[in-house]
Amino acid sequence: MPGQELREGHKRTIAAPLGGRIYRRFSSVPAWGLWLLTAIWTLPTGALFVDSLRGRTDQARSGFWTVATDPGQLTLDNYDNVLNRGGPDSMYESLISSVAIAIPATVIPLAFAGLAAYAFALIEFRGRDWLFIGTVSLMAVPFQVALIPLLTLWVHGAHLTIPFTARTLTVIPDLDVHMRGATAVWLTHTGFAIPFAIFLLHNAFASLPKTLLEAARIDGADHFTTFRRVVLPLTLPAFVSLAVLQFLFSWNDLFIASIMTSGSDPINLPSPVRLANIAGEVHSAGPQAAAATFVQIAVPVFVFFALQRHIVRGLLTGAVNG
Repeated sequence: MPGQELREGHKRTIAAPLGGRIYRRFSSVPAWGLWLLTAIWTLPTGALFVDSLRGRTDQARSGFWTVATDPGQLTLDNYDNVLNRGGPDSMYESLISSVAIAIPATVIPLAFAGLAAYAFALIEFRGRDWLFIGTVSLMAVPFQVALIPLLTLWVHGAHLTIPFTARTLTVIPDLDVHMRGATAVWLTHTGFAIPFAIFLLHNAFASLPKTLLEAARIDGADHFTTFRRVVLPLTLPAFVSLAVLQFLFSWNDLFIASIMTSGSDPINLPSPVRLANIAGEVHSAGPQAAAATFVQIAVPVFVFFALQRHIVRGLLTGAVNG
């Protein structure tokens, strides 16, 4: 009966899970609605970019939309001031400092983590599982609570007083790392990046076919040769995706950089810290801050889009076996 079928269909609709009903609702949104949401989401960024091409007088006098009728407002003076070496609002030296931080903070963790992940995934040794669990568990340590011990370590080293005695054992000597340079920043990023890098690369290494590794051993390859000629080429997308993620994090970091470089020359501060200072200065809070923002994000945006294909492949490494 038609009435009975209608009632049964209504019962099935009510009995459907809430998540399924919500998913069907969102799936029915037309494409033009999604494009509208995208335009609304990107409107503030577009307005900031237009303002970065306008002078202070034009920004104070009218809104960004007036460039449609008065394109003469557009100028590159703000970017010239930001990129002009030695200027009051220059970010030239700060960009160099960020490069000096981001490259070591990316390359060194990958080198150490690659070798450690190879050992954890492909070499049998006593206590391997417990050591891997202990290493990966360091990912749960918030870097905020470790900054004070790290500051002490970089400046004075690590010393342990033996209980019930007056003797002091030097665990790590004084590294003589000054808080006014980039060394303390990339050392801190390296320490926090290694556990996650080991975890990600371990999953990639563990998904490799065992027959390839056995064939390499039969041919007489040692562990270093196997890592360099077999494992590294097959897991290169994982290395690239990890390198991009670590580079973006160290390039855009403000918290660690601002603490580790406190007292440095403002001109030589890392670019996120320098950008925050420019945004807080009255004379440059408008046009220069907008231009400095896009100068800061230009590098990570270029890196992301240039290596986007490798990032996706790297994140999917180990997701499917066989």
